[in-house]
Amino acid sequence: MFRNTWLPIAADSPYSVHNLPYGVFSVGDGPRRVGVRIGDHVLDLAALAAADALDAAEALSTKHLNAFMALGPAVWRSTRAWLTGKLTDPVHRDQVLPHLLPLAGVRLHLPFEVADYVDFYASEHHAANLGKLFRPGSDPLTPNWKHLPIGYHGRAGTVVVSGTPITRPRGQRRPNAETPPVYGPSARLDIEAEIGFVVGVPTEPGAPMPISQFAEHVFGVVVVNDWSARDIQAWEYVPLGPFLGKSFAATVSAWVVPLEALAAARVSGPVQDPEPLPYLRVDEPWGLDLRLEVEWNGVVVSRPPFGQMYWSAAQQLAHLTANGASLRTGDFFASGTVPGPGRDQVGSFIELSWNGTEPVTFADGSARTFLADGDRVTIRATAPAADGGRIGFGEVTGIIQPAGPEAVTSQGL
Repeated sequence: MFRNTWLPIAADSPYSVHNLPYGVFSVGDGPRRVGVRIGDHVLDLAALAAADALDAAEALSTKHLNAFMALGPAVWRSTRAWLTGKLTDPVHRDQVLPHLLPLAGVRLHLPFEVADYVDFYASEHHAANLGKLFRPGSDPLTPNWKHLPIGYHGRAGTVVVSGTPITRPRGQRRPNAETPPVYGPSARLDIEAEIGFVVGVPTEPGAPMPISQFAEHVFGVVVVNDWSARDIQAWEYVPLGPFLGKSFAATVSAWVVPLEALAAARVSGPVQDPEPLPYLRVDEPWGLDLRLEVEWNGVVVSRPPFGQMYWSAAQQLAHLTANGASLRTGDFFASGTVPGPGRDQVGSFIELSWNGTEPVTFADGSARTFLADGDRVTIRATAPAADGGRIGFGEVTGIIQPAGPEAVTSQGL
């Protein structure tokens, strides 16, 4: 039994025909091409679509997914159905086999060209934890938190694919309230384990997206690490919110899982009290029962549950456009940090170490509160598949590199 495909893949593979995530790959110095992962292989989708004269063949022949994503849900569904047929009916074996490449022999790239990037703050557990740490003695949640999905705009140009090294950022911070601020490398570099959503179909300026049209615009889902410099963030975020403490890098997985593949993962999410305003009221559940895993230097330190996120992706996108802001193909928005109620379910190291007061000790005796140069972090996610198995999202991995050279001032030239 090969998870309903004629391909010899493991029966428990998270990359069966029930998944079929899209990505962009190259072989050696060759051009970038659109592909789909099946088992431990990459199917050269551009070549197969061209051979079959598929309507979407031209869009799939580009070096990123944007042209295909812009074609909309009817084309997404028909292409998925065509692809599923190719991989489940043995009559197509001889046609498909020449276009299958071992995953180990290809290089994976950022799968889509990022238009705009927004990051939300949608977990009540995470917001409450950070409220306790940053505003002790006050209500952990700000007065607006349960009325709207809070977010901030990131920098699209700093979104990178899994495996890209992360250079420790420099910035202004104030280590001691009794002394002036200083400039230098962040000493409290952190992660945020998140789930991201990629927009395919744009909207017109001035036309808010109704929450019921979420699936008409969102193409697929990725895993995200929103790297965070907590010391830079803590000094700069009042009164306008995150800026340089967040804008240096966000890493995404190389595979985009189609929204259609996640039908078996949909859940209602927590009860929202007070009831949201009408434009944020859901007409169908868009919570997702995803399981995340955070690995720090080879040790799994947390398993955050995404299904408990207070604000769903559909509500986030409806709010993002509520003022008339338009969507563009390639827009990307992330959920915000994903934790559960337990310390072994947190999605950031500021929570895991409780703001540096409770170090994490590894098997070799080393201890960490925040990230050291050379540290490696990997975040993975899975979801229920339609046949009872699991769907994989690939992984998001980054290794911390030392801070780059300090900028030269004009006086020194």
